[in-house]
Amino acid sequence: MSQLFDLTGRRALVTGSSRGIGRELAAALADAGATVILHGRDAQRLAATVEEFTARYGHERIHSACFDVTDESAVAEAVSRIETEIGPIRILVNNAGIQHRVPLLDLEAADWQRVIDTNLTSAFLVGREVARGMVERGTGKIINICSVQTDLARPTISAYTAAKGGLRNLTRAMTAEWAASGLQINGIAPGYIHTEMTQNLVDDQQFNSWILGRTPAARWGTVADLAGPAVWLASDGSDYVNGQTIFIDGGMSVVV
Repeated sequence: MSQLFDLTGRRALVTGSSRGIGRELAAALADAGATVILHGRDAQRLAATVEEFTARYGHERIHSACFDVTDESAVAEAVSRIETEIGPIRILVNNAGIQHRVPLLDLEAADWQRVIDTNLTSAFLVGREVARGMVERGTGKIINICSVQTDLARPTISAYTAAKGGLRNLTRAMTAEWAASGLQINGIAPGYIHTEMTQNLVDDQQFNSWILGRTPAARWGTVADLAGPAVWLASDGSDYVNGQTIFIDGGMSVVV
C-alpha cells in the first residue's frame, strides 16, 4: 500500500459503526491499518460487531465505546475515556444517523428534533470534543457522513434533508475554525446505497426502477464504493483537501 494511504498506528472513532454503512467504513479504515473504536447505542449489537472485527483484525486494534451521541455529557465522558485508555483519536467519522419518513405537514416537532439531534447536532458534539485534542496536537481528520440529500430533496424526509444540508455547512464551519491548527474536515455524501436497511427500497420495483433511471451509473451504490474515498480522506493523501463534501452517488446529483 502506498504510504500516502497507510493508516497504521492511527486511531479512528467511527460513530454508528455497529452496523450498516458505519460498520463498512470502520472495516475500510481497519483494512488500511487503523486501530478502530467501534461505536453504537445498542450494547448487544455493538458487542457482536466487536467480536467479528476482533476475529478479523486482532484485539489490539479493535475497541468499542457505547454512548449516546446526542448527550453532551456522555460524549465528553466517552471521548475522554477513549483518549485516556486507548490513545489520541487521529480520525473521526461522524456517521451516526436516523431516518424518519412522514409528510412535512404531519411531522411532529419531537420527531423533527430527534432527527436533527441525531444527524446534525451529534456531529457538532462529538466533533467539538474530539477536535479539542486534535487542535492541541496539531493534526487530525474529521469525516462527516452527509447524503445525496445534502443537495437534493424528496417528499417525506424533510428533517433528514435539513440535517444533512446543515452537516455540509457544519463541515465548512469546522474547516474555517480548525484548518489552521492542522485539521482536515470533509464530508462524504453517499447516494442510494444498497444495504440491509435499504433492502425494502431495492425490493420496491417502482422505486428501484426510478433509482436506476435517475442515476447515470444505472445502479445502486454499494458500501464498497465508499471505502476508497473514506480511506483517502482519513489519510495523508488528502492533507490539502478541506471543507469539501464529496458526492459518491453515481452522478445522480449532477443531472436533471
